[in-house]
Amino acid sequence: MAECENSDGVRQQLSADTEPPKLFDLLDRGWKIFEEVDSTNEPLGSNAIQVRVKRGISMLEDASRMAAQLDLFSRNEELEEVATADLKYLLLPALLGALTMKQTSRDKRLDIVQTSRAYFMDFLRRCKEYNISQFELPKSTNEDSSPEDTPGTGLSTAKPAPSDLVAMAAQRQAKIQRFREKKELEARLSEVRRAVNSGQADDEVTRDFYLLNIRSWITVCLDEIESIDQEMEILKKMDVLKQTETRRPAHPARPPMKPFILTKDAVQAQVFGAGYPSLPTMTVDDWYEQHRKHGALPDQGVPRRVAVEDDADAKEREEEEKEKKAENDDEESLMKARNWDDWKDTHRRGYGNRQNMG
Repeated sequence: MAECENSDGVRQQLSADTEPPKLFDLLDRGWKIFEEVDSTNEPLGSNAIQVRVKRGISMLEDASRMAAQLDLFSRNEELEEVATADLKYLLLPALLGALTMKQTSRDKRLDIVQTSRAYFMDFLRRCKEYNISQFELPKSTNEDSSPEDTPGTGLSTAKPAPSDLVAMAAQRQAKIQRFREKKELEARLSEVRRAVNSGQADDEVTRDFYLLNIRSWITVCLDEIESIDQEMEILKKMDVLKQTETRRPAHPARPPMKPFILTKDAVQAQVFGAGYPSLPTMTVDDWYEQHRKHGALPDQGVPRRVAVEDDADAKEREEEEKEKKAENDDEESLMKARNWDDWKDTHRRGYGNRQNMG
């Protein structure tokens, strides 16, 4: 009897594990994953966050397929005809687009933003059909291409027309209006969410809660599509540049250029030096010994004493020669001496010296 009870319990557990998840469970879990990823402080590119993003995308994709099979929404019905419990499933494409944008694969970035834009556009078209909020539906990507853009560069050759400036001003004003509406919706949502989480909200309050969420996501999707369009232009231009670089023939590698020096710099370096202290070629002792051998050191006193002795010897030799000439009665020397004595008798000292006189 115990074995039968045990086997029944195991059978019930296996049936519970193999039972497919329900639609509302998939939406709630996927929505919760998005809120956790959107508010986390961990790096978005970390492995743990990316695994949770992929899990949430898988859950929301299963929920979207189930909602399509159940045919919850129809173009022929009004918003009042949609059941309150089914309103939250309108958020499936918006949540899918937001979670897809959380992927960080650089190689597949263009595919990621294009897929996210398709999800956002699907959500906005459904909201437009039910007339949930007043907004202008963004243009599709094939309508955004301008024939005035130059191929290969992506730069417009014409100046913006006045109509374009008016459109840009209207777009800016619409963005400001969406920002204000988003702030008001968030304030109202915080009040209604407390009533819904407390479990005391009736059908009217619950319906208002889901409609406020849908209107808030409309503003989010419009802003996201505007950012996606700008990013798509940049990514497409980068792809074009990569393709042109791969098609461009490879130039042969040039040999490395030899360093050169200008003639003026070379001559200046030879005259004034290279701009840094010269390396020594001998020690101080070697220099001293070399000058000592040549007798060029003033502190030795040898050169000065030798020069004085040489001068004294020269004067002595000159006096000796004069004495020898006088003793030998040299006529020429005697004549010069007599003339000099006669000249001194008739001329005073310093006569004829015109130096330093004006």
